[in-house]
Amino acid sequence: MPDIKALLAKAKPRERAVKIMLDGALAGEIERLEGELLTVSEDWQPSDLAEQHPGREIAAQIAALRETARESEAEFRFRYIGDEAYSSLLAEHPSTDNNQAFDSESFPRALIAASCVDPVMTEADARDLFKVINQGQIQTLFDAAWDVHNSASLVPFSLAASALLAAAVGAEK
Repeated sequence: MPDIKALLAKAKPRERAVKIMLDGALAGEIERLEGELLTVSEDWQPSDLAEQHPGREIAAQIAALRETARESEAEFRFRYIGDEAYSSLLAEHPSTDNNQAFDSESFPRALIAASCVDPVMTEADARDLFKVINQGQIQTLFDAAWDVHNSASLVPFSLAASALLAAAVGAEK
């Protein structure tokens, strides 16, 4: 039978990292160019075999911007803060709606700030961050913070890794 002290010595709080792109203007420019590419591609028919697709230059611009976009990504690493700290945080942000466990305005910001270990941030920092990133990105951060506190899965499952390994095994046969 395992000794609880030995188990506790091995235990580490759950962590999760997510990336978000901080340059929203760049994202908008990529979307604009993708729309332009779609427009020029809809009706294009080559007049001869040597004619180059007019969207080729746009596609090159998109590829270059996507590389720049990857450089503007920032990784946020979240760590479980412990049951007492988490319970206290929930208690500090009660909902006025009896059907909700927390205040949906203040709790996400507080949880993100409390559990983000890299970069370390305060609630004021999170508030400033929320002024420049969009709701989808805020949700991505909150989902990661929520997950480290509430996910019940033992070992995270990776569909991509499983598919690659299955393909490698199939190729070896």
